This record gives sequence, structure tokens and C-alpha cells, in this order.
Amino acid sequence: MRVDLYGGDRAALRWSFELAEDSAELLDGYLDQGRVLVALETAPDGGHVVGHLQLVGLEIKNMAVVPRRRGSGVGAALISAAAALVRAEGGGTILVATGAADVGNLRFYQRQGFRFRSVERDVFTPARGYPEGIMVDGIELRDQVWLDREIQPDPPR
Repeated sequence: MRVDLYGGDRAALRWSFELAEDSAELLDGYLDQGRVLVALETAPDGGHVVGHLQLVGLEIKNMAVVPRRRGSGVGAALISAAAALVRAEGGGTILVATGAADVGNLRFYQRQGFRFRSVERDVFTPARGYPEGIMVDGIELRDQVWLDREIQPDPPR
């Protein structure tokens, strides 16, 4: 597997973005923003996308790994590649938001060095473009948790 910057048509990756975004309306608003890293499973025909990470400024706006590759290091490789980009560009604080009900995501990001920053209440509501009653692991999704990770710049040469 390798991670590359994606330069193609974002519409071709929409299926991957939809793995992490429940609101088609919100996705339409940010699909073409920022930079996208893709994790490619190498194959004789060139490879297949098995995950992506969208970095808008210093925010991870959208990230997903195909179900069959979750838990295999793809997500960690995407985070590592994003951190390397930020480090090479002078460092900074990477932000990411996820649902408070998604304990799997919260665990993943903390294992990647992210720390809790804040909680934003009542984000996942119909008034904000999300369907009514989204459930994650038996917990109703309502609030959003922000996490951050400080990335130091590359040392001077």
C-alpha cells in the first residue's frame, strides 16, 4: 500500500467521502476543497483506492477507509502522510472533528496522538443537513468532538 496526493476529479472519489459523511448537502459544499491523500492498494493494474484523507488548511475535513481494510494500518498511514505534509510546510495544529457517539473514531484518533479540544453540541441534526436519528453503535449521534494534534516543523538544515 502507498499514500499519494490525489490530483484527479473529486467526483470519482465521492463514494469514499460518503463512507464518512452522512449529509450529501454538506459534502457537496466541501468535496472540492483542500488537498486529498489517497491510500492505494498496489496491484498489477496500478492499484485501487482503499482510503482517503481530505486536508483543508490544517483540518482533516473527511477521512475514510473501506470496510475490508479497517484496522490494517491504512488510516494510520493517511494520518502519518498528512502530518508529514504539515511538518514539511512549517508545522501547525491539525484539527479533526468526529461524532461524540463514534467511540471507534475517538479511539483511533487518540491512538494517532490527537487530544480532546472541545465538544460542539447538537451538530448532527436535520437543521444542519443530517438525517433524523443517526445511530452509531447503539448511541444517537448528536454532538461533535474536536480533537487536535500539534505537528512540529522539520528541523532547519
